[in-house]
Amino acid sequence: MDPSQVSRRLSEVLRHRPDRIGLTLDAAGWVPIPDLLAALAAHGQPVTRRQLAQVVAENDKRRFTIEGDRIRANQGHSVAVELGLPAAVPPAVLFHGTARRHLDAIMREGLRRGTRHHVHLSTDAATARAVGARHGVPVVLRVDAAAMAAAGHLFYRSANGVWLTDAVPPDHLAEDDAGGRAGPGPGR
Repeated sequence: MDPSQVSRRLSEVLRHRPDRIGLTLDAAGWVPIPDLLAALAAHGQPVTRRQLAQVVAENDKRRFTIEGDRIRANQGHSVAVELGLPAAVPPAVLFHGTARRHLDAIMREGLRRGTRHHVHLSTDAATARAVGARHGVPVVLRVDAAAMAAAGHLFYRSANGVWLTDAVPPDHLAEDDAGGRAGPGPGR
């Protein structure tokens, strides 16, 4: 498999469907690397330890962590895991990318985690725009993280720098214009 195929398969298996190849993640989302490689091979997708290490090291989103002889996804799980991340003080402003077709509902209801454990936020508008573009015409939302933290909302920072929170109320959101400055909307 080429590196992009390996990365996509790892995302599926380590974040959403380990059962598809007969794996079970531990409570923190880890799986032994020998078990992962054997399960992938048994399902017609052989990957060497070297290929795995290369995909983890070169993944532009740094989605995975290898620790000793085990691996896990850094965030984005739809299966039950407890990543054990400590609460952290976020930057004053964070960003979230989505498709424009979702904007009205988000501005009414806020950002919800859906099937994942957390809402994912980035520290820059460019990353958020790239995330939104994967789902359609992108829109970037500016999150008043300082006000949220002051109101008691908890934030966590994953190993790859993605900021996580349970939800973002609509009064802490504003649409961000192309220049990174907040446009009109709630929270500004």
